[in-house]
Amino acid sequence: MEHHLAGTRRLATIRAMRIVLCYPVGPRHVAQIGAAAGDAEIVDAGQERIAEEILAADIFCGHAKVPMPWADVVRGGRLKWIQSSAAGLDHCLEPEVVESDIVITSASGVLSDQVAEHAVALTTALCRSLPTFFRAQQNKDFTRSPTRDLHEATVGIVGLGGVGRRVAEILSTFRARILATDTFPADRPAHVAELWPADRLLEMAAQVDILLLTAPLTDVTRNMIDAVVFSRMKPGALLINVARGGLVVEADLLAALNSGHLAGAAVDVTQQEPPPDDSPLWQHPRLIITPHVAGQSARRMDQITDFFCENLRRRRAGRPLLNVVDKQLGYPVRVARAVPD
Repeated sequence: MEHHLAGTRRLATIRAMRIVLCYPVGPRHVAQIGAAAGDAEIVDAGQERIAEEILAADIFCGHAKVPMPWADVVRGGRLKWIQSSAAGLDHCLEPEVVESDIVITSASGVLSDQVAEHAVALTTALCRSLPTFFRAQQNKDFTRSPTRDLHEATVGIVGLGGVGRRVAEILSTFRARILATDTFPADRPAHVAELWPADRLLEMAAQVDILLLTAPLTDVTRNMIDAVVFSRMKPGALLINVARGGLVVEADLLAALNSGHLAGAAVDVTQQEPPPDDSPLWQHPRLIITPHVAGQSARRMDQITDFFCENLRRRRAGRPLLNVVDKQLGYPVRVARAVPD
């Protein structure tokens, strides 16, 4: 009898795996995650409760936009895996997490179609002088201002990951000559003319009509696009940033625009989001700003949930997870495919 009671007490101490979510899910997403996770407790914490609920999580999926107690999480030792709902990882790659045993997987590549579509929209808007024509429309001005061609242009892509590769694929239909740099310059697509190591950025910048940023934000890439890079670019070149605002020294960007050396720039991201009310970025006539919406999609939550569930099934089956992040580098190295088998 005592042996039976002891066994019952041991079973009572076995806790169910606890998955805490912090991205905009609906009931069907929660049910889908529960089906993939098996016997697990699913908690939809939202931004309001994530800082509290993550302390009792085994798995966290989402993107917390509030201050997080990462030191306490690591000290607690319960959290084993973070599945980011974004490609960028600056929201969770705190020093304590980097030095811990917590596995991080990113959503890199999951929303490549949407971000690439936005990058092409910004690029074509600048090439076809749409900001000029939009302003002219407000004044009932029908002047035929100059435009430029994206077809046959030379485009340099900084960071040939999931988004960069999709952008290159789309731009190849414009018969653009595509150059790229990447920290791991391997597996060059046929439509990319040259794929170089990251340290050849200045060489590439000197050749391109359009410099397009799709690199992750890390300690190495922060402020990488500065006055030196702008000075190497052709007079009249364009800059497009759909990655992270921290890649660009904004004061240097404004100087290059004000001098006329750059003909224009379009950014979906800024160093501070939103920029301060008195920022000259807002009113610059040769600058387009969109409010960090490149990854926006009516299907975004479905796609993130599908990806998370694929990784949950892989974890349960003992198979390698997709998009495992090298925490020292700050992003996943291209080994596992970024989409489910």
